[in-house]
Amino acid sequence: MIALQHPNDVLLRSAATRLTGWERRLFIGEVTQQLCASNARRSERRFGWGRATARKGLEEWQQGVWHEDKYSARGRPRAEEKNPQLAADIRELVEPRTQADPEMKSTRRYSNMTAAEVRRALIDEKGYREEELPSERTFRTILNRLDYRLKRIQKSKPLKKTPQTDAIFANIEAARAEARADPQTLEISVDTKAKVDVGDYSRGGKCRSDAQGRTPGAWDHDPPPKDKFVPFGVLLLATAALTVIFGNHETSDFWVDALKMWWLEVKDGLGHIQRLVIYLDNGPHNSGCRTQFLKRMIEFADWVGLEIRLVYYPPYHSKYNRIERCWGALEKKWNGALLNSLKAVLYWALRMTWCGKHPTVKVLLGDYPDRVTVPPKERKQYEARLQRSATLPKYDITILPRHSRSG
Repeated sequence: MIALQHPNDVLLRSAATRLTGWERRLFIGEVTQQLCASNARRSERRFGWGRATARKGLEEWQQGVWHEDKYSARGRPRAEEKNPQLAADIRELVEPRTQADPEMKSTRRYSNMTAAEVRRALIDEKGYREEELPSERTFRTILNRLDYRLKRIQKSKPLKKTPQTDAIFANIEAARAEARADPQTLEISVDTKAKVDVGDYSRGGKCRSDAQGRTPGAWDHDPPPKDKFVPFGVLLLATAALTVIFGNHETSDFWVDALKMWWLEVKDGLGHIQRLVIYLDNGPHNSGCRTQFLKRMIEFADWVGLEIRLVYYPPYHSKYNRIERCWGALEKKWNGALLNSLKAVLYWALRMTWCGKHPTVKVLLGDYPDRVTVPPKERKQYEARLQRSATLPKYDITILPRHSRSG
């Protein structure tokens, strides 16, 4: 056991532990010279430092020359460094099945060959013996060092791209810039999520067990659901405030009624707003050609007293709508739960967070029949209320109210 002879000895030992390499040795050498009369054994007894380290540090301190630590030279050499041909053979096998980052955000390359497949190909195609190759686990490290990595396949390739896609995206950016410059304009992103099947479905999620190690049991086969609910989301872009309204059937009338419910919830803090910009996709219930939706939006504009601008995303590109990002957080939150009732659906929706805040959750149940359209005789009067963009008439529509809020 080391007997400390002075209170400062603890401080000196602590200081040495904070240094590494040659700096630590120089410190130990200096202390050994000053406090231990250049005696390495005395330094070991007093401070617990190794004699060899103390001698080497003392020598470097006295001569004023220290030896650089070559940490990279320590340990076993890498397999591809011992055998450069191995790296060349790996590249020859992997390169044809490799692609660069499609968004060019990194210099990494991604291969769909696993480490086990590369190892087996070296044996079958390149004549390597089993015993002369590293293990599969080591091959994973080698592939990473050679910048060949596995990557999850991203849903980044749209099904189609219409000729107007680029122009529509440019129009969205222009609308956003115009809205941000106007303090009387409010921007929201709206959309619905896939219907939620109510029942004891496992949904592929995970949950923690209770104190007895039990977890909830789900059906081993998924029967048809007795109830379904459709989430309608409204994301306020300025504050990231999220509202989720659950309905029993998605139609154009449900969309507008949900918007009215949202406005009644938030209007008290938005007395200065004169214009509402709504970003949405071209779904069957809310497209720029859906007569019943446009009729109800005209009624909504008159009811709320705001100028309404409908800004659509291009077909097959709805994932760029901001509200779409919220649905992933909702799925992640409730996938480990049994959504076997409306109460459970609402409970787990309330527990999710978006940008650090819980959403406002509402229910809108009603009789919403399908295939409701505006009679041809009435369509002209509603179309006259629409101010369509000259270049993108289906993707940018403005509706002026009969009476503004200020009027």
